[in-house]
Amino acid sequence: MKKLLTAAFIVATALCGTAEAAEIAVAANSTGKNLDFLRKMFAEFEEKTGHKVSLVTMPPSSSEQFAQYRLWLAAGNKDVDVYQTDVIWAPQLADQFIDLKEAASEVIDQFFPSIIESQTVEGRLVAMPMFTDAPALFYRKDLLEKHGKEVPKTWADMAAVAKEIQDKEREAGQKDLWGFVFQANAYEGLTCNALEWIKSSGGGQIVEPDGTISVNNEKAAAALDQAKSWIGTISPPGVLAYQEEESRGVWQTGNAVFMRNWPYAYALGNGEDSAVKGKFDVTTLPVAAAGDKPSSTLGGWNLAVSKYSEEQEASIELVKFLTSTESQKRRAIEQSQLPTLQALYDDPEIAEAHPFMPQWKPIFQDAVPRPSATTKVKYNEVSSRFWGAVHNTLSGSGTAAENLELLEIELNELMGSGW
Repeated sequence: MKKLLTAAFIVATALCGTAEAAEIAVAANSTGKNLDFLRKMFAEFEEKTGHKVSLVTMPPSSSEQFAQYRLWLAAGNKDVDVYQTDVIWAPQLADQFIDLKEAASEVIDQFFPSIIESQTVEGRLVAMPMFTDAPALFYRKDLLEKHGKEVPKTWADMAAVAKEIQDKEREAGQKDLWGFVFQANAYEGLTCNALEWIKSSGGGQIVEPDGTISVNNEKAAAALDQAKSWIGTISPPGVLAYQEEESRGVWQTGNAVFMRNWPYAYALGNGEDSAVKGKFDVTTLPVAAAGDKPSSTLGGWNLAVSKYSEEQEASIELVKFLTSTESQKRRAIEQSQLPTLQALYDDPEIAEAHPFMPQWKPIFQDAVPRPSATTKVKYNEVSSRFWGAVHNTLSGSGTAAENLELLEIELNELMGSGW
């Protein structure tokens, strides 16, 4: 029973001087080394407060995680106190979380206003930002130098460089090398990838901020057709089942020239067990034509406290600890994940650990948001329809134009009289 205190925690409570020790359960995803980092931070929090924190391990797929959260929250589940939440979930789950605005009042001005805004629904701060995200193009600088290639700026240049290096390296004996790996499984990650292709090609944002369904257009179709051409040429056929970790696995074993992934893969790629340690760098995602603006999808993860929690006070204490300056600095250095606190981008220790990170500030500030704020509680259905249409296109089930036309019809039906 969560309410029972062990003898050890009665002692811990007395030592810490708090009135009562609490047992807090946190649901968090298993991408990269997220859980290892959280366990380490939980241990420090426990020592500091006398509270006990346990992990409820979630799958790395954000779509699966969201589906489980909805089930638990709809049932009024009291077993999970704190939820690690995706940046897009605030409008959909706001009613299930407590308002953290008052608890965060002393520190809220230290965060990027746009990130706080993304987690504010009808004036309520439903989650505290833990780290933000914007994907990058990872590239093998050793292979580009070897073959005399510049870092590509456009999708077409990336594909051409990837194919040339891939073919030459295979001829030299590296038979498992591929030009480009990304996330093409039918899940939220594909929505992010495809939004980047379409937005950077001038094809809009699926649903525009004013509610207009814009996805069925020639530029969007051309972007998807271009991505379709990568499958089986510069990207393995199996990429249709790849999420972030599968892409990273191919990359980190030295079997890809380019990879699209989130910043967490940077620290792991430079780990002692990595075949590409010291051999790669990162740059902004490509665009359709020279002069276009890169379009990285805005990502990020936050911490929300369930309104059904019976340990709300202790849970808020934990959330503030995990989103504090010290915790975010350690996450930045150890996990290469982008802080949500503005001052940390001027921190010399972070810059020394990850020279790319200070330069990432304008990228995520200008990142393109998914249309969750516009479509509100219908976003998950919008996204699943979108990634389904994209996955059909990539796998050869219908052309991009056909699939986007059908998607537009479906989204209009879903919208009804309004979002």
